[in-house]
Amino acid sequence: MASNEPAAPSPRPLPGHIAAALAGAGGGADSAGQPWAGRSLAGEQARIHNFDNDDGTADDSYLAAVAALRGGTGNEAGVVASLATARVFIPIVAQLAEEADGAHGLHSDKQADMALVTLKAADGRTALPAFTSTAALTAWHPEARPVAVYAARAALSAVAEGAELLVLDPGSDFTFVVRRPAVWALAQQHDWIPSYADEELAAEMGRAAAGFSAVRSIELLPGRGVASRAADGSVVAGGGAGPELQVVLYLEDGLDAAGVQELVAGLQTQWSRNVLFGERVDSIDIKLRRADH
Repeated sequence: MASNEPAAPSPRPLPGHIAAALAGAGGGADSAGQPWAGRSLAGEQARIHNFDNDDGTADDSYLAAVAALRGGTGNEAGVVASLATARVFIPIVAQLAEEADGAHGLHSDKQADMALVTLKAADGRTALPAFTSTAALTAWHPEARPVAVYAARAALSAVAEGAELLVLDPGSDFTFVVRRPAVWALAQQHDWIPSYADEELAAEMGRAAAGFSAVRSIELLPGRGVASRAADGSVVAGGGAGPELQVVLYLEDGLDAAGVQELVAGLQTQWSRNVLFGERVDSIDIKLRRADH
């Protein structure tokens, strides 16, 4: 049977723990999340943040995880896990906030604010770029100011900006896209399991499918959007923007086109109402196959 068009879950409210983290972000802490309260300006506490001695190069653990992914011995879950303790750079650029009249009718900058840079993904979603090194950031945008933060803090900033994707090193030799469920996991400092390898999610989706008599079984596989392509043209088994989950439905014989369409729509409705599905699935493809007798 032919596969139908990709389907994405409807946008959902942020989980309470992420909303709480956002509410407490900034103000009382520095860009690394360290509280200002109780600091002195002497000794070790004189350091402005955790990255005073940073040389601006990429995190070794991240580089090793990416090398393993590209070499076929690692996976994208390993890359995201390496980000749990990695430092990245967020690009900040000057944005004109107020303009003044100058001589000869020309305009001059009176006030400029610093703003986060966001991107638009191919599917229209907002993405926050982050860079593993200052060299990669400067090559991408020479005028951007690099702000060092832990990747978990960058993920929280992405959520605050309404971005569903965190894009690492855009324009470089290899760009890795952290999709929404992994962004949320990083923001919460939780481990991330890809949806196609998530046994708890598979059980939940299977229970929903059991309510449809024509469905004999389902199978979760990596979707066509998991893979990415490096600048040299090589295909990498991870880091793509999605759809990241392929759901294979094994159906009984006898359904006509209208029946299949109604079945798929009903399943998508059931899944979209499931909290676990909403938090752990970014986007899906559905493939239909006849069940073996």
